[in-house]
Amino acid sequence: MLSSTWNFIRRHKRKFMFAGAFVGGVYLLGKYAQRKIQEIQEREAAEYIAQARRQFHFESNQRTCNMTVLSMLPTLREAIIHHLNSESLTALLKTKPANKLEIWEDLKIISFTRSIVAVYSTCMLVVLLRVQLNIIGGYLYLDNSVTKNGTTPLAPPDVQQQYLSSIQHLLGDGLTELITVVKKAVQEVLGGLSLKQTLSLQELEQLLAGIRRMVEEGTGPSTHRGLSWYMMPDEENTLASQACGLTENDITTIKLLNETRDMLDSPDFTTILNICLSRGFSRFLDNMAEFFRPPQGDSTSCNTPDSLSHISLPLAKIIPIVNGQIHSICSETPSHFVQDLLLIDQVKEFAANVYETFSSPLELQK
Repeated sequence: MLSSTWNFIRRHKRKFMFAGAFVGGVYLLGKYAQRKIQEIQEREAAEYIAQARRQFHFESNQRTCNMTVLSMLPTLREAIIHHLNSESLTALLKTKPANKLEIWEDLKIISFTRSIVAVYSTCMLVVLLRVQLNIIGGYLYLDNSVTKNGTTPLAPPDVQQQYLSSIQHLLGDGLTELITVVKKAVQEVLGGLSLKQTLSLQELEQLLAGIRRMVEEGTGPSTHRGLSWYMMPDEENTLASQACGLTENDITTIKLLNETRDMLDSPDFTTILNICLSRGFSRFLDNMAEFFRPPQGDSTSCNTPDSLSHISLPLAKIIPIVNGQIHSICSETPSHFVQDLLLIDQVKEFAANVYETFSSPLELQK
C-alpha cells in the first residue's frame, strides 16, 4: 500500500509541486490582500478622523471670526465718531447760532461721510479678519497635527499676537485715509445740493453710487492696490523695512503679512469684498427706506418699491437719519447689517478656501 502510494506520488511529482505552489501562492496572496485591505481601511479611518477634526477646527475658527468681528465693532465705531464728530455740530445747532446754515452744511458732509465710511470699514473688517484668522487657523491646525515631533511651530503665540495686531492699520492710518477719500467724494457729489432739495430713495441710491465710483476707482496713496491698502499697508511700511535686528518671530510675522497681502491683492478677494460692499450698501438703503414709507392709512402706503419711489424728503430731514446709521452699521449686538455680512455664502466659501490652503501639509512643501 505504501509502495503504491509512493509510486503514485513519484509519477505525479510535478503535479503535486505545481499544486502546492499554487495553494501556497493563493494563501500568501490572500494574506497580502487581507493586509492591504486592512491598511486601506486603517488609512481611510485615519483620513476620516483627520478630516472630521479639521472640519471641527475650521467651524470653531469661523465662530471665533464672528465673535472677533463683533468685539471689534465698538472700537471701529468710536474711531469713526472721533474723526467725524457730528454730535458737536448738532449740539451747536441747538444753541441757534448765527452761522446755522454753515453748520448744517458741515453736518451734511460729515453725516454722509461717516455712514459711508462705516459701511466700507465694517465690510473690510469682516473680510480681513476672515483672511487673517483662517491663515492663522490653518497654521495652528498643522502645528497641532503635523509638527508634533518637536519642530518649530509655524505660528507661535508671539507671532500670532504680532501678526493679528496688524488690524490696527485699518483702525488707524487706513481709516484716516479712507475718511479723507470718502469725504472728498461726498463733498463733490453732495456739496452743491441745497438743504431744501427733496430726494427720493432712488435718487439717494444714485448719489451713493456716484460717491462709491469716485472712492473705488482711484483710492488711497497706493492706487494700484485699490481698497486693500486701507486694510494693510504696502510692504515697505511694515517690519520688512527694518534692515537688521529682526528676530526669528519677526521674520515669521513678515512671512504671514506677505501671504496676507498677496491674498488681499487677489481677484478672489476683490470679488468677495465687492459682494460684501454691495450687500452692505443695500442694507444701508433698506434701513433708510423705513423713513421713506408713507404714513399709515395713506392710499400709497403699500410697501412696494414703486410706492417708495413716490416719496421724497428734504435733504435737511435725511441728514439726521443718515447721521444715526453708524449705530446700526457698527453694532456689536448682531444687527441685520452685520448678520447679512457674516452669513454671505461666498464669504463662507472663500474662508474655507483660505483655511484649506494654509492647513494643507502640501503648503509646507511649497
